[in-house]
Amino acid sequence: MNQKIAQLLKENNLDALLVSGAANMRYFGGFTGEGYVVFTKKGQYVLTDSRYTVAAEEESPDFTVIEVHKPYPEELAVLFAEGDKVGFESEKTLFADYAKNRDGIPGIEFIPIEGELDVLRRIKEQWEIDRIAKAEEIGDLAFNEVLGFLKPGLTELQVAAFLEYQMKNFGAEDLSFNTIAAAGLNSAKPHAVPGEYRLKEGDFLTMDYGALYKGYHSDMTRTVVIGKASEEQKKIYNIVLEAQLAGVDALRAGLRGCDVDAISRGIITKAGYGDNFGHGLGHCVGLEIHESPRLSPKDETILLPNMVITVEPGIYIKGFGGVRIEDTLVVKENGSVNLAHSPKELIEIG
Repeated sequence: MNQKIAQLLKENNLDALLVSGAANMRYFGGFTGEGYVVFTKKGQYVLTDSRYTVAAEEESPDFTVIEVHKPYPEELAVLFAEGDKVGFESEKTLFADYAKNRDGIPGIEFIPIEGELDVLRRIKEQWEIDRIAKAEEIGDLAFNEVLGFLKPGLTELQVAAFLEYQMKNFGAEDLSFNTIAAAGLNSAKPHAVPGEYRLKEGDFLTMDYGALYKGYHSDMTRTVVIGKASEEQKKIYNIVLEAQLAGVDALRAGLRGCDVDAISRGIITKAGYGDNFGHGLGHCVGLEIHESPRLSPKDETILLPNMVITVEPGIYIKGFGGVRIEDTLVVKENGSVNLAHSPKELIEIG
């Protein structure tokens, strides 16, 4: 049994563990399909239906693969003994599924473990960092290509589609998340959805996108100007750039997430735009695009070496537009390693 799982069972006085979150099934069991990964004192199992049994046997050779049919309770029951305490991922389990298992397996006590499995994935091993770095390299390559593609008249959807094509062309197995390409006034929306708006001279264009490589995500944002930037655009851009560079420079093990957030946020606030930066400074990245801890005003988690985290300040002004700049970095004892290498100085297209 995985040593981290064994320790979790011991510390929580559990007899078994039911893993259902996709990232945790993959990390602790190697399984990428739908179903459960189960750890008991008798053995370790993958429970899934016929769509995934062959894949499960290949991905999880040290697990017993059991083909099941919905509903699961009757199949799960054979793995547990009367009186067993079974941990489950309460933050990743629908109440309907919990109730089905609770009512369908009498004599078993289901114990919520909240996000404890996620905590065990916070510190990345070198092979994980290598995968994230490769995903980030794919993002850099896509950015280099899109700079030669951008011109007035393109729609946001066309920009997003081009980035997505290039990421897959350079080896991404999928996207980290739905690509954001927000131009003009839409760039004031941090999570804008690309639409039919056409780029025109004088627009900000914010591109937030990521590649998935062997299960691991990258995340990068760059903002450019179509044509010549106005003095006001340059001013806003340079404030965000200063804040981003300061956050990157400050990032290191031993600080709290709120400490790093305060450094970048303080620069934006001092410049008079504190109310225009509403989200946190960053989030951890790995098998999930948004992991903990975070760089935010309320996260007091101590940062540790080999956490992988983003630094992404922004200023968003309704009726004017917005700027965000984002890199993904590896936390180290005395600083950080930036996995993104695309330029961050203001780029004026054409």
